[in-house]
Amino acid sequence: MGQRIKLHGIVGFLFLWVTVQAQMKIPPETVQQWASVFSTQLRDLSIKYSGSLLLQKKLKDVESIIQIVDLDGGDLVKDYADEIERMLGSKMKSVKRLAESAEDADLYHEFNASLEFDYYNSMLINTADEDGNFVDLGGEFPLEENEHFNKMAVNTQMSNIQVPTNVYNKDPNILNAIYNSEALNDVFIGNFQKDPTLTWQYFGSSTGFFRIYPGIKWTPDTNGVAAFDCRNRNWYIQAATSPKDIIIMVDISGSMKGLKMTIAKHTINTILDTLGENDFVNVIAYTDYVRYVEPCFKGTLVQADLDNREHFKMLVEELHVKGEAKIKNAMKESFKILSEARANGLGSMCNQAIMLITDGAMEDFESVFEEFNWPERRVRVFTYLIGREMTFAQNTKWIACNNKGYYTHVSTLADVQENVMEYLHVLSRPMVINHDHDIIWTEAYMDTVLPKTKELFNTKAQSLLLMTSVAMPVFSKKKETLSHGILLGVVGSDIPLMEVMKLAPRYMLGAHGYAFLITNNGYILAHPDLRPLYKDGKKLKPKPNYNSVDLSEVEWEDTEEMLRTAMVRGETGNLGLNIRASVDNGKRPLFLTNEYFYTNIDDTPFSFGMVLTRGHGKLMFVGNVSVEEGLHDLTSPDLSIAAEWTYCETDIDPAHRKYSQLQVAIRYLLGKEPDLECKAVNMSSKWWFSPTPPLCCLGDEFLLQQTLFDAVVTAPMEAYWNALMLNARVEPGIETAFLGTRSGLMRIARYAGVETRVAKKFLTPADKDNLFTIDHFPLWYRLAVETPPGSFFYYPINDKGVKYVVATTAVTVSSQGKTAIAGAVGLQMSLDLLEKRFWAITKQDSNTDCSNIEGLCPLSCESPELSCFLVDNNGFTLLSKDRKEVGRFFGEVDGSVMATLIKMGMFRKVSLFDYQAMCKNSHHHASGARPLLSPLYVAVALLRWIFSNALMFLLDFNFCALWHSDYFVDAKAGYHTTHKQKKVEAMVPCETAYPAFMADSSVREANSIIKCGRCQKMFVVQQVPDSNLVFVVTEANCDCSRQYGPIPLQPKEIKYITTVKCNRMKSQKVRRRPESCHAYHPKENAKDCGGATAISPSITLFSASLLVTVPLLLLT
Repeated sequence: MGQRIKLHGIVGFLFLWVTVQAQMKIPPETVQQWASVFSTQLRDLSIKYSGSLLLQKKLKDVESIIQIVDLDGGDLVKDYADEIERMLGSKMKSVKRLAESAEDADLYHEFNASLEFDYYNSMLINTADEDGNFVDLGGEFPLEENEHFNKMAVNTQMSNIQVPTNVYNKDPNILNAIYNSEALNDVFIGNFQKDPTLTWQYFGSSTGFFRIYPGIKWTPDTNGVAAFDCRNRNWYIQAATSPKDIIIMVDISGSMKGLKMTIAKHTINTILDTLGENDFVNVIAYTDYVRYVEPCFKGTLVQADLDNREHFKMLVEELHVKGEAKIKNAMKESFKILSEARANGLGSMCNQAIMLITDGAMEDFESVFEEFNWPERRVRVFTYLIGREMTFAQNTKWIACNNKGYYTHVSTLADVQENVMEYLHVLSRPMVINHDHDIIWTEAYMDTVLPKTKELFNTKAQSLLLMTSVAMPVFSKKKETLSHGILLGVVGSDIPLMEVMKLAPRYMLGAHGYAFLITNNGYILAHPDLRPLYKDGKKLKPKPNYNSVDLSEVEWEDTEEMLRTAMVRGETGNLGLNIRASVDNGKRPLFLTNEYFYTNIDDTPFSFGMVLTRGHGKLMFVGNVSVEEGLHDLTSPDLSIAAEWTYCETDIDPAHRKYSQLQVAIRYLLGKEPDLECKAVNMSSKWWFSPTPPLCCLGDEFLLQQTLFDAVVTAPMEAYWNALMLNARVEPGIETAFLGTRSGLMRIARYAGVETRVAKKFLTPADKDNLFTIDHFPLWYRLAVETPPGSFFYYPINDKGVKYVVATTAVTVSSQGKTAIAGAVGLQMSLDLLEKRFWAITKQDSNTDCSNIEGLCPLSCESPELSCFLVDNNGFTLLSKDRKEVGRFFGEVDGSVMATLIKMGMFRKVSLFDYQAMCKNSHHHASGARPLLSPLYVAVALLRWIFSNALMFLLDFNFCALWHSDYFVDAKAGYHTTHKQKKVEAMVPCETAYPAFMADSSVREANSIIKCGRCQKMFVVQQVPDSNLVFVVTEANCDCSRQYGPIPLQPKEIKYITTVKCNRMKSQKVRRRPESCHAYHPKENAKDCGGATAISPSITLFSASLLVTVPLLLLT
C-alpha cells in the first residue's frame, strides 16, 4: 500500500513537472515576429490616415525660406515683465484718480445729520412691491449682459451701493458717505474709457457700504442675507493698515463658559480673518497658567497665511474653560515674544499689538507695562470685554487707553464684526495723518461673492481662476480732524491674473514652457501647475490653502530653493534645473532640463518668471508668406486657431467682443476692421530675412504672420484627408485626423460622422486637455515632442468609460544646422479597430510549421491558456481581452509580471510629489468636560442656549442681528463643538508621494519565469518597433496574486514625526517685507480709545433671565 502511494506521488510530480514545462514554453521568437508585423501594420495605418509623411515633406520643401531662431530667455523675460509692468501701472493710475476724487468730495462736504438722499441699493434695484411700485432705494436700474464682466448683467453707465444686512442703510453716517461717493461715478466711467481692460472698480467705505462699478444686481445668500462686508476683504485691510505682529490673548477661565466662550472664539476667528500674508500672529490661552493654542509655536510668531490662520481656527474650536484667570504672566509672555521678534529682525518689523479677550481684568498690570511697554508704547493693546457684565469695564478700558489701543465691549455674536474692525482704524491713524497713500497689491484670491463666479470653476483653467486687487486708502483731509486720522475707506480694482499672463504668450514658450508670477512672500499668484480647486463629491471647491501655495511646493525640484530665494528678493537672473515633470494628470513622467529666467515687476511686490525647455523648447522657426496667400488658406473649414490666445485684441472695443479670434483675425486681414489692434504685419521688414530676428519683433505680429505661414504649409493636408474620404474606403474605426502647430493653428478631419464616432468629445471645445489653451499645449502635442521624430506615440484615453486610442508624432524643420519642432500630427481610432488587427496577427494557423520552434506551437492569443496585452511606455494597458483593463495601469492588472519587469530594468519607477494634495482626515470633535451626554442634558443644554441667545438679542435691541447669518451659524457651531461628540471626515491639505513608470527603450525584450507557489508563470515581453508600445504575453492559468499583489498608482500621504512637522510649520522661509511701514506718528490722538455705552435692561427681562437660567445652570 505504501509503495502504491509513493508511486502515485512520483507520477503526480512528473505530471506537474511536465505541465509546468509545457507552460514555460512561450516562444520569444513568435512574440517577436508578432510585434514586428503589428508594428508595420500600425505604422502604415497611422502614416496613411494622419498624413504625417506628407506634412513632413511639405515642411522640407520650405526649409530654404524659413529661419530658426534661438530664443534668448533673458531678453524675453525683461520684455514680458515690462509689458506686465505697464499693464499694472495703468491700473494703479486708475485707482489713484479714484482716491483723489473721493478725498476732494469729502473735503468740501459738511456733515448733515438730517440729509435725505435716495441711492440705488444693489439688493433692491428693479424690485417692485405688491402694487407694482418700486420699493424704497430700489428704482429702475437698467442692466445688460456684458461679455467683459463674465457675461453678467451690468450697468456700465452707473455704479450702485451694497450695504450689509447688519448695517442700517439710512443711517446718517451712511447717507452722508454715500452722497460724497457719488463723485466717483464719473471717475469710474472715465477710467473704463481710458483703459477698457479694467474690470471691477469699487470704493469700500469705513462705514460699511460698498460702491461697485459697473452697477449690478446683488444676490443675497441662501438665507436672504447680504453678509458681504467690504471691510473684511483683504484689499481693504491691507490698504488700511501696515504689516503687523499680533498676539491674541484669550481668557479661558471658568467664568468664560457658555455663550461667552462662543463669542470669544468668534472674536478670535474674526481677528484672524483680518490678517494677511504680510502679518504675523500667535494665539495664547490663559487661566492660572499660560497655554499656547499650538504648542509648536511656543515663544515665536508665525506668518498669518491662510494655512496658519485655518490651523489656529481649528485649535481654537477645541478650547474649553476651567480654572481662574491670571492675566499677568500671559501679558508678560506676549510682550517677550514681540520684543524678541523685533530684536531679532523677525516678524513684520512694523506694527505690534496684543489683543486681549476677556470677561474681566482684576489684577494690577501697571508693573508689566512699565517693564515692557512704557514710555515708548511700541506695542498697542486692544481689549475686548466679553459678556453682559460691566464690573471690570474700567480696568479693561484703562489697559487699552494707556497703551495706544482701543477698548470695545462685545456682548453678542452680532457685535463681534463691528468691534473687531475698530482696531484697523486705530492702526491706520499714523498713515492717515501722514497722508501716505501706499498702493497695495493683494495675494491671489478667488472672488466667490459675485454672481456666476462659481460657474467659472468648470469653464476656465484652474490656475487662471484667481485674481489680484490693487487698492489705495482714502483719507479725510480736513484740518480739524487731522490728529484723529480718519480713514474714509479704500478704493480698488480687480485684475484677473489670466489677463496678466496673456502678456507672456504661450506660443513663445513652447510645448513645455510656461510663465508664472509670485508674491514677495514666495506664494504663487499664477502658475500652470497651481490647482486651487478640489472635488468635494460632485462639486468643485476652493482648497483651504489655495492662495498660500509656495513656489517651492510647485517647483519642488528646486531643493535648495535657489530660484525661490532669488525671485523673492526681486533679483534678475536665470537658473538651469533638471526636473521631473508630468503630463496626463500626473500619470506620465517626463525628464526635462528647464531654464528659468526671472525678474521683478517694478512698483509691485511681484516677481515674474518664465521657463524654456532646453533643446526644442528654445528653438522656434519663422516663415513668411503674403497676406493674400495666407488668408485664402486661413479660411479653410477644417482650420481653427487657439480660442484663448490673443491674435487680435478684442477687449478694447465692445463691438469686437462678439467675434472669435479666428473671425477677428480674418476681418482684420481683409481690411474690414482697421481699428483692431493686431499690429500690422510688415512684409517688407528686413528682420524676416536676417539670421537672428530681434526678439522685439517676435510679438503679436509674429504670431499672426506665423499663423498665416502655417496655414499655407498645412493646406495640402485638407486636400489629402478629403481625398482619402472620397476615393478610398476608410477603414472602420479610423475616426479623426488632426495636426497642430506652435502658432496654435489646428486642422481636424473627421473620417467618421458624429453618430458613429466613439470619441464624440475628442477635440471639441469641451476637450480642454487636447486643445491649445492659455496655460498649456494639447496633451498629444506635448507627448509628440518628446518622441523621436518619425515614431508614433500611442496612448489610451478613458473618458468616463468611453475608451479609444490616440497616435501622435512630431514633425520638424531644419535650417543652418538647427532642427526645430514645427508641430505635431496624429490620429484617433477606436479600440475595435486595434483589437481586430491585434487578434488577427497574434494567432498562428493550425498548419504552421512548428518544426524549428521550441515551445507551444501553434500559438494564439485567443487561447484561454494565454493572456496578451499591449502596454504603453508608462505601463498603461492599450489592449487586453478584458475591455475593463484598457486604460488601467498594468501593475494593477498583473502585479507579478510588472514587478518582475521593474526588477529586470525594463520599466523603472519615478517618484513624484504633490504638495497641493487633499487627504481625508477623520478626527473627533469632543467636549473635554462630558464625553457622554444624556438625552436630558442635551435637551436642557439646547433649551438653555436658545433662551440665552434670545434674551441677549432682546437686551441689545439689535434687530439687524436677527438676520445676520453668522449669528446663527457660529452659535450653532459653538454648540455642536462643545456639547456633542461627532466624527467628522473632511478633506484637508496634505502632501503626497506617488509613483509613475517609464520603459527603458534600450531594453527591447525580456522573458522569465515567475514562481508562484504551486505553479510557475512564464511571460515574454517584446518592444513594438517604431512606437512606445510593448507586447506582453503571459500564461493565464497560473495565479500569482497571493505572492504578488497589485502595484497601485494611488498617492500616499507623507506623514512627518511630530518634531519634524513642528519645525516645518514654524520655519520662516525667505521673504521680502513691504517697503513702507506706518506704526507711529507724534500727532496721533491716542485718547480716542473706545468706550462703553450705559446699559439698563428692563427689570422684567432681567428677572426672566434669572428665573430660567439659574435652574438650567443647576442641571448642567
